Amino acid sequence: MSPLPHSVSRRAVLLGSGALFAWTQMPRLARAEGRDPRMLVIILRGALDGLGAVAPVGDTGWFALRGDRALMLDGATPALPLDSFFALNPAMPSLNRLYKAREAAIVHATATPYRERSHFDGQDVLESGLTRPGTTESGWLNRALLALESEGRVNPQGSRAIGVGAVMPLVVRGGAPVMSWVPQNLLPASADTQARLLDLYHHTDPKLAAALQARMQLAALGGAGGMDDPMAAGDSPAMPPLARVRAYFADAAGTAGRFLARADGPRVGALGFVGWDTHINEGAAVGQLANLLSALDGALAAVETSMGDAWRETVVAVVTEFGRTARINGTNGTDHGTGTVAFLAGGAVKGGRVIADWPGLKTAQLYEGRDLKPTTDLRAVLKGLLRDHLRVDDTALATSVFPDSADVAPIADLVA
Repeated sequence: MSPLPHSVSRRAVLLGSGALFAWTQMPRLARAEGRDPRMLVIILRGALDGLGAVAPVGDTGWFALRGDRALMLDGATPALPLDSFFALNPAMPSLNRLYKAREAAIVHATATPYRERSHFDGQDVLESGLTRPGTTESGWLNRALLALESEGRVNPQGSRAIGVGAVMPLVVRGGAPVMSWVPQNLLPASADTQARLLDLYHHTDPKLAAALQARMQLAALGGAGGMDDPMAAGDSPAMPPLARVRAYFADAAGTAGRFLARADGPRVGALGFVGWDTHINEGAAVGQLANLLSALDGALAAVETSMGDAWRETVVAVVTEFGRTARINGTNGTDHGTGTVAFLAGGAVKGGRVIADWPGLKTAQLYEGRDLKPTTDLRAVLKGLLRDHLRVDDTALATSVFPDSADVAPIADLVA
């Protein structure tokens, strides 16, 4: 295996806002079936506005809810029709192309079991696979890998070219072996990333955690603070913020695809993108959300391109900790909400459809009178992918992967 694309420094560890983590083993059952499945999980940190990403243009309450900020088929920048009821944000032409090719699907009005609105706790539940935050040190993806029968131990001289991740996501922490890689051109660390670093190092390197916390406090006193909006972070004359974000998203996702495509490479991976906390000036077809969705769209295209023929056996799952308020707030943004969307893409996806038990958008139909009501448990989606694509058995899914979830049935027919 060739060297990692970029070198990694300790400074990069402290500055990174996302990383690739991958597992190098392969499920024996899939090999016996003549398949070589790949799965990539992309976590959008900050809570994606699912209504702003995939608009329910067929719901009569949609325009009444958001007025001229509602994505519409006849808007100044028209939304991209998906079916007779839903339309995609026009910033995502690549996803729309995959959808038309039946290589992408969308799950709407979905959420984890978490019903509060804390980013950190919401991401903990999303990545742990449990119903409450702070109750485990391992993630559902790592536990799923442990549940698979593999061809044998990882060869440290083969596909285990080791890098150092910026912050290891909880979703991949656990007993299964992990490799990591960090892009050289990192985005400045967000407040969320800083908090995750502190949590990680409090458990693994208390002295480093103390030093990092002191440095963060000095930065806050000096007015630097955390960078929750990557569009405004770390501008440079050579590359404006939006271009940097697009380049970073595409670099990270494209590298993930190249690792997963290799014959001797990993088969499962995860990475995270920050910046989705759109409280201010979110926009619709244009603005902060559209810019982020455009960068995500480029990332999905980069995965597809970099994977080559392996794309046909790939599932990419894009998930977030919760949604945002159905109504626009006083600063032309949206606040922390509940229901949202999940994107599924890849040649192995049974696509060309929006999967939704639509709850409606009238005030009485909203969750707590303010949010899109979740009607599909995100664990059911993830269980369906893990069972039918990677062949994790139902017992493990209901007990060790997503504990105490026997009442949450996997959604069938998500993969072709």
